[in-house]
Amino acid sequence: MTGQPLRIVRLANFVTPASGGLRTALRELGRGFRAAGHEPVLIVPGERHTDRDTEQGRVVTLPGPLLPGTGGYRVLTDRRRVAALLAELAPDRLEVSDRTTLRWTGRWARRARVPAVMVSHETADGVLRTWGLPEHLARRAADSLNTRTAHAYARVVCTTAFAEREFVRIGARNVVRAPLGVDLMERHPALRDPGLRAHYARGDEVLLVMASRLSVEKRPGAALDALEALLRRGRRAALVVAGDGPLRARLEQRARDRGLPVSFLGHVRDRAALGALQACADVCLAPGPAETFGLAALEAMACGTPVVASAASALPEIIGSAGAIAAGGAETFADAVELLLERGERERRDAARARAECFGWGAAVEAFLAAHDAEVLGRPGPRPAVPQGVA
Repeated sequence: MTGQPLRIVRLANFVTPASGGLRTALRELGRGFRAAGHEPVLIVPGERHTDRDTEQGRVVTLPGPLLPGTGGYRVLTDRRRVAALLAELAPDRLEVSDRTTLRWTGRWARRARVPAVMVSHETADGVLRTWGLPEHLARRAADSLNTRTAHAYARVVCTTAFAEREFVRIGARNVVRAPLGVDLMERHPALRDPGLRAHYARGDEVLLVMASRLSVEKRPGAALDALEALLRRGRRAALVVAGDGPLRARLEQRARDRGLPVSFLGHVRDRAALGALQACADVCLAPGPAETFGLAALEAMACGTPVVASAASALPEIIGSAGAIAAGGAETFADAVELLLERGERERRDAARARAECFGWGAAVEAFLAAHDAEVLGRPGPRPAVPQGVA
């Protein structure tokens, strides 16, 4: 461990312009690094070059082309420009959140003698399977990719045991565990608003919510399937979808064709409004099978809303007994929703909040700093009191 302030340069691709779990994680970790006495610098792709000082540290945006069919993702493709900026910044540590198009930075770091870590934000074989690759081919391709990744970086950071397994499988010995977290002050049960709930569901209806990017790897159609299965059983229910992406138009058409009570809100820019929506729901659906943590689901739990998650993801590890898991089909998701609803409302909401309280950002920041062999040199000032009514 070093007791000196470090310049920690972070690189990321596939960051949505306004929302998303990766964007949230980068922001909160940057804020934590800065509060701990270090100098975080984030480099991400964007429409044009910008250089700003923010609450999460310095943020540099380099021009990057749009990735077709992804609904807004951009990537850093100009290696020479990125390498020149890295040389100019002279980082003490490098942190990379893209194991594919940015893996070359591991070689750059070795030549520059900069300790570098790669953060695994998704399982490679899980993503490949969601794009239709057969399981045996997905596993073979993932093992090859992960072997190269493990060799390229001093350390690989995994946020859960689930994410770590694919590196353990190939015998990687440089893997460390560092969880993500949730802002327990920003997300809390007191955000629950009966008026907002009544806007989306009648008193006898179960209100389901899904906050997700509407893209193939997130499997958002499973939420509509679960709603339809519940309606077939005679359960009165409605679904609110917060999020945007390339599948939105197709999902909206499907809901219209089948007469499903689904409200598509698109991207909800106001985080307080999103929190209120999450707090109003009876159950949050998280159908993504390749999730290695699931920040949106954890935020819902912090609001007191239990989660039904895909058994194929890391979320069963995160939600514990406070939620329920589904094997993947519509009926299994409907079964899991019914299982949660059998519990008393106060019981299930208290359990969700209590589980979320196990995942604060303070512990996440310290774990990531430890992965960088960096100490906490300073402490953030006192946080405001918990709002009245917070469990």
